[in-house]
Amino acid sequence: MGKRRKPSPPSRARMAVLTTAMAGGAVLAAGTAHAEPAPSLASVKEQVDKLNEEAEQSIEQYNGFQAKQQKLQGDANKLQEKVARGQESMNELRTRLGAVAADQYRTGGIDPSVQLMLDSDPAGFLERASAQNQVADTQTALLKQAQDEQRKLDQDRTEATATLAQLDSVGTELAAKKQQIQTKLAEAQATLNKLSAEDRAKVNAQQAADKAKAEAQQAAAADRASRSAARPDMNAPAPPAGGRAAAIVQFAYAQLGKPYQWSSTGPNSFDCSGLTGAAYRAANVKLSRISQDQWNDGPHVARDALQPGDLVFFYDDIHHVGIYIGDGKMIHAPRTGKNVEVLPISAMPYKGAVRP
Repeated sequence: MGKRRKPSPPSRARMAVLTTAMAGGAVLAAGTAHAEPAPSLASVKEQVDKLNEEAEQSIEQYNGFQAKQQKLQGDANKLQEKVARGQESMNELRTRLGAVAADQYRTGGIDPSVQLMLDSDPAGFLERASAQNQVADTQTALLKQAQDEQRKLDQDRTEATATLAQLDSVGTELAAKKQQIQTKLAEAQATLNKLSAEDRAKVNAQQAADKAKAEAQQAAAADRASRSAARPDMNAPAPPAGGRAAAIVQFAYAQLGKPYQWSSTGPNSFDCSGLTGAAYRAANVKLSRISQDQWNDGPHVARDALQPGDLVFFYDDIHHVGIYIGDGKMIHAPRTGKNVEVLPISAMPYKGAVRP
């Protein structure tokens, strides 16, 4: 076999061509891998608003589960107390029945007619027989009472077991709904984080302006309440002069600027139905916990017949509610990241109104 020839090294010209080609490829690759442009402020706002709306739907469902859980817990506590009292009563009955049975055993065992024939003191026997019959009657009454008590005790135990099982189920639903809310809010924040630095600054500035405006409204409302003076122009109507509606609206004004906090009913923060419920409590009126149930807490009112203090509802599934204050405006707790504010009712998809 002949010797294999070594390949000759590439010439300088060839190396130059290869180097140029590789550099060109690197430039192309770099151009292909450029970062995606930051999304526009408008598109992010649309996505965030949608996520916050979905979160609020879940929040009202969470509030419903929470209210149900609290009621079930109260029912379960009462039932368990009832079962404990019933068991104590059964224990007492068993003690009494045991004493009666022991007494009957000691005095029984011989046929009464034979006992009478053999007894040296017939009159005394008849007295003892009468007492024995009374003991038997007492035993019968106690047995019937014990049977009734046991039946009630069994029913209460069954109901308590079912209630506790339902409580566990609601607790599971509550935890799942809470996770769903936190996920939506985290998605909204992640979407905001995609904004450019300039757009994030615009969002922060708008939020700061909204907060300052809400705090100014709250300060003006507090000043009006303390001095009973004319309200400065806050682009919102004055509350009604007196009565239940005045108490509701004045309470709502006093909450302006307080932060929205989901599942909160005050006094330092609120969600939408938490605010309306607290306002009505200030007027000694109890509302249901969630907006969908508050929709059924009174007669419905036509839009052109709205009065200050009425509840105003939004979206087809009624997941948002506010307090009408007149002049086409309401006070409401909007969403996470915002504060209690005055807003035109036309700013949301209007559903209807209720006057509890």
